[in-house]
Amino acid sequence: MINARASSKSILAAITRFTILNYPISSFKVRFLSPVSSICKTQSIPIPDTQLESLVSELIWVGSRPDFEGTQLDPYRFKPLIVESESFFRVVDSLKANPRAVLGVFMWAEGQEGFVRSGAVYCRVIEVLVVNGWVRSACCVMEMMAVDMGMDSDGLVELCEESDSAVGLLNLLLWVYAKRSKAGLCLSLFRRMIRAGMLPDVKNCNRVLRVLRDEGLVDEAMEVDRMMGGAGIRPTVITYNTLLDLYCKQGIVRSGEQFLEKMDQKGCSPTDVTYNTLISGFSREGDLVQAEDLIEKMVSRGVNQSAFSFNPLIQGYLKKGMFDEASNVWKKMESRGVSPTISTYNIFLYALIQHGRLEDATLWFMEMMERNLSPDVVTYNTLMCGYCRSGNSGEAFDLFNKLKDRRLVPTAVTYNILLHSLCESGKLVLAKQLKEEMIAQKIQPDVFTYTILANGALKDGDISMAKECHNEILLQGLQPDRFAYSSRLLLEMHQGTESSMCSLREEMTRSGIRPDVLAYNICMDGLCKIRDLEGADRLKEEMFRNGLSPDHITYTIYIHGLLKAGHLDRAIEVFSVMLQRQLSPTVVTYTVLIHALAVRRQLRLALQYFSDMQEQGISPNVITYNAMVNGLCKARRINEVHRICSEMEEKGILPNKYTYTIIINDACENRKFAEAFRLYRDMQDKGIWPDHCTQMVLMKLLGNGHELHTARRIKSIIGG
Repeated sequence: MINARASSKSILAAITRFTILNYPISSFKVRFLSPVSSICKTQSIPIPDTQLESLVSELIWVGSRPDFEGTQLDPYRFKPLIVESESFFRVVDSLKANPRAVLGVFMWAEGQEGFVRSGAVYCRVIEVLVVNGWVRSACCVMEMMAVDMGMDSDGLVELCEESDSAVGLLNLLLWVYAKRSKAGLCLSLFRRMIRAGMLPDVKNCNRVLRVLRDEGLVDEAMEVDRMMGGAGIRPTVITYNTLLDLYCKQGIVRSGEQFLEKMDQKGCSPTDVTYNTLISGFSREGDLVQAEDLIEKMVSRGVNQSAFSFNPLIQGYLKKGMFDEASNVWKKMESRGVSPTISTYNIFLYALIQHGRLEDATLWFMEMMERNLSPDVVTYNTLMCGYCRSGNSGEAFDLFNKLKDRRLVPTAVTYNILLHSLCESGKLVLAKQLKEEMIAQKIQPDVFTYTILANGALKDGDISMAKECHNEILLQGLQPDRFAYSSRLLLEMHQGTESSMCSLREEMTRSGIRPDVLAYNICMDGLCKIRDLEGADRLKEEMFRNGLSPDHITYTIYIHGLLKAGHLDRAIEVFSVMLQRQLSPTVVTYTVLIHALAVRRQLRLALQYFSDMQEQGISPNVITYNAMVNGLCKARRINEVHRICSEMEEKGILPNKYTYTIIINDACENRKFAEAFRLYRDMQDKGIWPDHCTQMVLMKLLGNGHELHTARRIKSIIGG
């Protein structure tokens, strides 16, 4: 009850913001005030007529003042009005021609201790307000009544039905349900009104349809449409546009298209909103030809076009990477006198960034500025994302400062872009400082913020911080999303067991988030790292039971796990199954197999896989070449090592410190000391600095009776 009263007071405070609105009261079919006895059975002792007349006269005089809100009333003097229901009704009846005074008295009384609240009181005040055209204020009082009596209370509906102003009150209640987005209550009351012959106003029908649209309830919206037709409620263009929007958003745009013919048959001309909704729907579906046809139909029917007409089509082409076609639509838009908007530029900027065309995106940004179009926060976020992806976080932070200089307010998305860049580059301390700045600017971190920080902590090996970030999601009352759960699975993978990861998958399911292939791959990786291959097998079977097909990453992880555990033959079998399922191996898949075979000196099969991958159009990377070089060195096949190294250079793949270390080690083991030192010098000349492993390989010479010679050569090389 405490929460209900608090809610009522917030609604009451909102009433003062409403002014008289010229609503067509005839649409509510409200009769003048019904007798008190028909809606109130309260017994009370009335105050003397002379005292009542004095109070009423005073109220009429005070209520005529423009600033009257009821706060000027003396609680002691007017106390009889709030403790005796009959007196309150008599005052309301006496003031029924002055809605401001009635509303002011009610607002004052509602805040006084001892006020008799009942459905009858609410109904009486609502009727006065509606009759006098104060419909929005009446709606607010109805909302208070619904909160007090319970939104889903049958008594609330029955009380409205018992009034002589039933249609008006029920319409207001329907409005309140729609305002509160109570889809179930809207539908229930709508059906009840239709069955009782108390027809809802078409505006309320449209409000109900909007609620159903927002909930994605197609069947229920179609039912409302049918019942409107059966009851003779004439739909408006808003009715059709709302239904069209629902169909398009739910991916059944073809059904929505039929409304154009239906609208023509009903004599309801489609508007630009109608066409724009359909164009947007077809563009999202990828049917860009149909979307273009609708744009031409707008011209033939004399319907005004705007950027809202062209933007979805431009976006549709850009999603397919068809930049030339998108540019042609842009030109057509301008040729018809329609100027591109900030949103038009943002659509193009986003597509260019997604395709890695950062320089082009920067040029578009400059053109936008030249046209005196002020970039918004979406523009800056898009460009900042592009710079961060390219590794230029400095430029991204410059844009961030310019954004603030323009007095634009950064959003959580803005900070998340920068946080992700910092965490990816290992700058966790700066990331934490940026999060504190975000909070200081009163921008609440979201689930994505904490997940980014948790992933950054995991990457940095800070398990404690990762835990804190995930705990903070729950402490802040945020609902973890799929991204957050995947991050938590990574955390469990670093420290957990099969049971902990299984429990987390069950929690995901209870939260309405069905574990996807990514979630299972994280769990698979965790199990393989602790060499729980039986658990990995069970996990793979669970995926199949849940209707998920393991992808190439799943198989690559499993193959790697088998190889680490020494099960080479089993790994090769699984690789064959992967090919049978028509899953394409990646360079990683081939590399883990080649490495395992090369280490075991099964070079014939390693070379076969090395050849197969290239025939499949998969280019080896430096790690693949290193695996082959290592195997060939162990087999003393030095000529093939040189051939492989030459092939690397021809393909523009530069050797790294591991390549050199492998070959230097082979030279040392074969007592080719000059060759070892030449390679050591060569790697330095190419800017590849030796690490501890390289140094240790050379130090082997110290144990072979070449201490002085080795020490001098290393010193001379290091000294330059």
